[in-house]
Amino acid sequence: MTKVLVMRQDGEVDISSEHGSQTPPTDTVAIVLAAGAGSRFLGSEHKLLVTLPQSGNQCIFEMSLQQVLGAGFAHIVVVTGAANIPSAMLAHPNVTVVHNNRWADGQSGSVAMGIHEAQRLKASAVVVGLADQPFVTAEAWRRVANAPTPIAVATYFGRSGNPVRLHESIWSLLPNSGDSGARDLIRLRPELVSQVDCPGSAADIDTQEDLAQWT
Repeated sequence: MTKVLVMRQDGEVDISSEHGSQTPPTDTVAIVLAAGAGSRFLGSEHKLLVTLPQSGNQCIFEMSLQQVLGAGFAHIVVVTGAANIPSAMLAHPNVTVVHNNRWADGQSGSVAMGIHEAQRLKASAVVVGLADQPFVTAEAWRRVANAPTPIAVATYFGRSGNPVRLHESIWSLLPNSGDSGARDLIRLRPELVSQVDCPGSAADIDTQEDLAQWT
């Protein structure tokens, strides 16, 4: 039995108990992308370090990572970059941190770095999510991790979001540069893709206006 926390846009918190899906396979690694500059967020600090009162004053990054930790992955790779994330937030036994010095080149480089680390960990699949989406639940991470297709995309009320499962058989098809991640591959090879209905929300916090909706 797991508890699923869902932040709604009216600021309320839904917490429901449900039978969760099985633990992610041990050869599947979670990758949390936390490297971008967050340049659209015009605040005094990086958006990932902004706290949300509804979370018990955890910051956005901590909320996102807590959901991944709750999913039960044997290994989690966090790709850092522009944000100066305190080491204490990353100090978990099953978390490996890799730093992308070329974070400004786009998301695909961070995905590639995460996959490279997953290969070192002998993974056969990865599940990739974003650190600025704190309302993606642990259950969503588990459901996507257990999908059988080469690519699996979380959906929320029929809309595609994150995280995304990428099997090793398609890693060579991913872009090596730019900011698309797996988006273009998903569009071009629909026969490889399944959609996984998930609880929670893939809402990301890019701007002060986004933050205001949740605070």
